[in-house]
Amino acid sequence: QVQLVESGGGSVPPGGSLRLSCAASGYLFSLGKSLAWFRQAPGEEREGVAAINVGAGLVEYADSVKGRFTITKDNDKNTVYLQMNSLKLEDTAMYYCAATGARVRVGLYTRPPLSSADYDYWGQGTQVTVSS
Repeated sequence: QVQLVESGGGSVPPGGSLRLSCAASGYLFSLGKSLAWFRQAPGEEREGVAAINVGAGLVEYADSVKGRFTITKDNDKNTVYLQMNSLKLEDTAMYYCAATGARVRVGLYTRPPLSSADYDYWGQGTQVTVSS
């Protein structure tokens, strides 16, 4: 049984930083797979924030976070991270970790998808609040 557990959320002022972690159990970090972070603010649709291809480590970011957020992975720890710097008020949301399943295979040198439809496994989310 696949389980994704997020941690690291919290409340920070604008300009602050947070590092989110997503520990995966029952899920092998292997070629063809992708992990991603999504977020959803109240009344808004879920938005893909960052994704990483397990194979070659290629990454993809939403335009709104480019240059501020960094997604990384640790295959040995089965964990994916999201370093968030220069946080803005509009970054406030519930952040979810997601992983692809057997129906989506990401090529070794293919940029990972940022569409929620491509991800089969989801964590429960961790709240990020940016406020002054």
